[in-house]
Amino acid sequence: MDNTFYHENNLSGLKREDFKKTIDGKETDLFILTNEKGAEIAVTNYGGAILTMMMPDKNGKFESVIQGHDTIDNVINSPETFLSTLIGRYGNRIAKGKFKLDGVEYNLTINNGPNSLHGGPTGYHARVWDAEQTSANSLALHYLSKDGEEGFPGNLDITVTYTLSNDNEFIITYTAVTDKKTLVNLTHHAFFSLSGVKNPTPSVENNILTINADFYTPIDEVSIPTGEISKVEGTPMDFRTPQTVGSRINDNFQQLINGAGYDHCYVLNKEEQGVLTFAAKCVDPDSGRSLEVYTTEPGVQLYTANWQSGFKGYHGATFPARSAICFEAQRFPDTPNKAHFPSAVLAPGETYHQVTIYKFGIEK
Repeated sequence: MDNTFYHENNLSGLKREDFKKTIDGKETDLFILTNEKGAEIAVTNYGGAILTMMMPDKNGKFESVIQGHDTIDNVINSPETFLSTLIGRYGNRIAKGKFKLDGVEYNLTINNGPNSLHGGPTGYHARVWDAEQTSANSLALHYLSKDGEEGFPGNLDITVTYTLSNDNEFIITYTAVTDKKTLVNLTHHAFFSLSGVKNPTPSVENNILTINADFYTPIDEVSIPTGEISKVEGTPMDFRTPQTVGSRINDNFQQLINGAGYDHCYVLNKEEQGVLTFAAKCVDPDSGRSLEVYTTEPGVQLYTANWQSGFKGYHGATFPARSAICFEAQRFPDTPNKAHFPSAVLAPGETYHQVTIYKFGIEK
C-alpha cells in the first residue's frame, strides 16, 4: 500500500493513526487528496469511505460538505452503514433478494425489509480495498469480489479511481471484469451537506435542485420499483426546473409517503446510453456552494437522508434526518427482475465502465 502523500497539517484535522487497523489480514489507512485550489478530500480504504470533502463557500471558508467519520472504528460501526461509501455488487434494492441468470436462480442476503440492499450487509462498503495513491490528487482502489460473495456469481475484479481535479471536481471512474456472467451495478453513496457539516448539520430542504429527467421509477411500499416508468410532469417528483428540496417533500403524494421523502431513481434524459451527460445540480443558498452531477449511467437515485437519526460524525457534527442529499448514479433498482429496465448483466470478455463526476462551485 502506497501512502506517501499523507500530510499531518491537512485541512480536515484527521490523523493517520486513527485509521490504522488490520481487518482479515488487510490494513486500513487514511489518504488525503489535494488540488491546486486548496480543496481536499480525505478517504479511507475501508469501503472507499469519504471522510471529509473540504470545499470553499462564497466567502472562501473551507468546510466539509460530506457526512463522514473521524476514526476507522466509527466508520466500521456507523449507525448509517453506507455513509459516503462505495456500493456493490448491486447498488439499490433487489426484490426478495432473488434473481435469475440463464435460468439459474440466485439468492442474496436480505438486509432491508424483504429485500437485498446495496450488495448486502458485507457488500463493498464493508470491505478493505487495496489502495495506491498515485499522485497528490488521485487514489486507485482495487477489490476482488469472490464468486458467491453475498450470493452473487462470478469473481469480479474491480478498480475504482478517485480523482480531485483542479476544477474542484470529484471524479469517480469504475471498471470491472468477471469470469462468470453476473450482475454489476456500482455506485457511491456520498451524503452531501453543501452547507457544511455542523452540530446539528442543517436540513437540505432549502437546497435548490434541478434534475435532468422527464421520468422516474415509482416504488411500492417496500421501495421496490413497480415496473412503471412514469412522467415527473405534474407531480412533486418534477425537478426539471429549479425547485427547493423541501417545497413539496411533505406533500400527500403516495410516492413520497412510500419513500418517507425522496428515495427514487430518476431516468436521466440521454440521447445515447453510456455517454457522460449532465444529471443534476444542487445549490445551497446560504453558503453559495453548488454541486453539479455528471454520469455515464442511465439513472440517478435521489435520496434525502430521510432515515438519518442525528448520530455523531466528523469532529462532533451530528446528522439529523434530511441533513444530506445523495445522487447515486446507477442502473435502475431491481433491474434483474424487470426485463424492460436497462440491463445490469456483465459477461466474461466484457468490461463494466462508469464515470461519475461531482463538480463543486460557488454561486454568489
